[in-house]
Amino acid sequence: MSLSSIDPSPGEGATGSPAEIQASVPLLEPPGWALAQRALFDLLDHGWRRFARDFTGPDGRLNYQGRLTTRDGVDDFYEVFFNWPQLYLLGGADDLLDAGGKHWEGVTAHLTELGMLQDEYERGYDWFHQGESLLLLYFLCMADPERWSERALRFADLYVDPVHGNYDPAHRIVTRPHNGSDPDRQGVSDDEVYPWLQKEADTYGYPLEWLPEAQDGPYPLSSDPRLGAQMRERIGVGDTAVNLAVAGLVLNAWVLTHEQRYRDWIVEYVGAWRERTEANGGLIPDNVSPDGEVGGRLEGRWYGGHYGWSWPHGWHSVGHAACVAALAAAVSTGEDDYLSMVGTSLDEIISRAKLMPFTEADSSLRSKWAVELAGDADEPALHLPFRRNDSGWFDYNPVTLPVPMALWHHTASEADRDRIERLREADGLDWSTVRPFRAKEESGHEKAWFAFLAGDDPGYPERILAAAQAQVRHRLRRIERYRDLEVDEADIHVWQQCNPVATEALVQLTWGGPQVLYNGGLQQARLRYHDARARRAGLPQDVAALVTSIDPEATTVELVNLSPDKDRTIIIQAGALAEHSIASVRYTTCTDEGWVGDMYDYGHTEPVVGESETSGDGAYLTVQLPASTRIRLTLRLELRTRTPSYRSPFGAPATLSNAETSEESA
Repeated sequence: MSLSSIDPSPGEGATGSPAEIQASVPLLEPPGWALAQRALFDLLDHGWRRFARDFTGPDGRLNYQGRLTTRDGVDDFYEVFFNWPQLYLLGGADDLLDAGGKHWEGVTAHLTELGMLQDEYERGYDWFHQGESLLLLYFLCMADPERWSERALRFADLYVDPVHGNYDPAHRIVTRPHNGSDPDRQGVSDDEVYPWLQKEADTYGYPLEWLPEAQDGPYPLSSDPRLGAQMRERIGVGDTAVNLAVAGLVLNAWVLTHEQRYRDWIVEYVGAWRERTEANGGLIPDNVSPDGEVGGRLEGRWYGGHYGWSWPHGWHSVGHAACVAALAAAVSTGEDDYLSMVGTSLDEIISRAKLMPFTEADSSLRSKWAVELAGDADEPALHLPFRRNDSGWFDYNPVTLPVPMALWHHTASEADRDRIERLREADGLDWSTVRPFRAKEESGHEKAWFAFLAGDDPGYPERILAAAQAQVRHRLRRIERYRDLEVDEADIHVWQQCNPVATEALVQLTWGGPQVLYNGGLQQARLRYHDARARRAGLPQDVAALVTSIDPEATTVELVNLSPDKDRTIIIQAGALAEHSIASVRYTTCTDEGWVGDMYDYGHTEPVVGESETSGDGAYLTVQLPASTRIRLTLRLELRTRTPSYRSPFGAPATLSNAETSEESA
């Protein structure tokens, strides 16, 4: 579907008001998942306040007195808070949004003092890290677009407007691997030789390992010409696939404004990479020389670029950046064909899968899998090759699902679902296993979530919520241990390791979406919520939500009001960006009062639960939740029929029902 046929208005159709229904099924025995979900909200509220108290200063900056001696580090300051406004959007505390903004401002001021930013933006670095840095800003824009739009548009224009030197429209390339607000920042390092440590060399190899040793070698890392002039000339110029993540920044600007120039830039830039992928037999190349030629500085190699297929992370960086870009193009145009460059590349590495224990794999991400596999490291598991060099494919890692799940969530196609099912069938591991780890990306439990959505693991919600509790409590203990640490530059990841905000479980269970793609993606969700009385995003107090199906024809969610005496009103939004339409909704009802019994009865009977159906009218549905009630809704959604936007249902008075308006004024 082209966006030219999508309703661009933020209103709700001819009536201007969301459809409205009322829960009537009594809540007698609160489900364990609902109690656990609200308990997690309470624990997270305690956690972020503890972290802010112990690790940040009055203006929101992190307690760090040192310098930053390389181009690296900006992301490590912003990443600490990336999911704080996301928690607010889920239903976190009212003051959490202001706290997230305060920390962005404080960190930005601090990094500017350290010489890392210019005009509040990264002076010049790769997009594997820039994408991580910007997640905090994206969620702030989503939660409070009016406050954050000026910065978001200014940052996007660094790339959309060629005057800044980051984009060459003639060749449709980002001009260099390290890019940003400082056009004078060239190459990939401020030093004569790229600062490559021996530990990193042992793990990832050399960026240009196909080059022969220079005369009079071997050289130490600190003076190896391959890490000096050769690296600057061959992979320090031109475009690289990880730059595709910049499309997330431009998509954010388009969602804020719907200005044609942002969409046109996405179409032009992502379209160029799609053409290169098709010309390369369906595998996305990772480098383009300044003259627009794939492999132009690498003697024809389509692999070997900066943060590309050969070095250092392969698919872990290339695949995620490509998916961010392809989704940006699909979301902004309504044309899903852009996703093909991700799908064909993914299918290529899947075709080379091997079944083996992780202990026999050559993975360069061993610390990641040590906790994610735990006791299963010796069990046969499906591994995919993440990297490619002159010797072929290597660096085999267990199947990861962020990219396949992001594709399926967007398209809801049988082909994308079948790809995941085939991976599950071929894997030797039990996908319903849930472990209480917290990766940097705050993801990694997609396999168990998929098994739940497939109907094979009804106990998943309580187990993933328990795992989230364990993650948070572990982080709280870390805060105790490290709060008085005088952090030096080598240890700036300690803050990420102590961040007690864990949102993956809440994103999956309440929004019916995967955790955001960590290298610069925008949030995906089947549903989102707004508190009608408080007039803000997120689940109201006492309300829990569980999405059990994300099938567009039958997206199912259960809402529970745990309060024994307070009514709540919730507005359900179709899509993370109100991009879907609610065509109809079936919902549970109870008109039976006989279950209460007579005055002298010692017990009650089971309430008789029926079902009703009503039509929808746009992107929103209002649900009245009297005290101690529950309701199960099955929504038929029409996907991507509305222009994606950060708009709120409170943008105009007409978006609230008459009943809610009366409640507000009472």
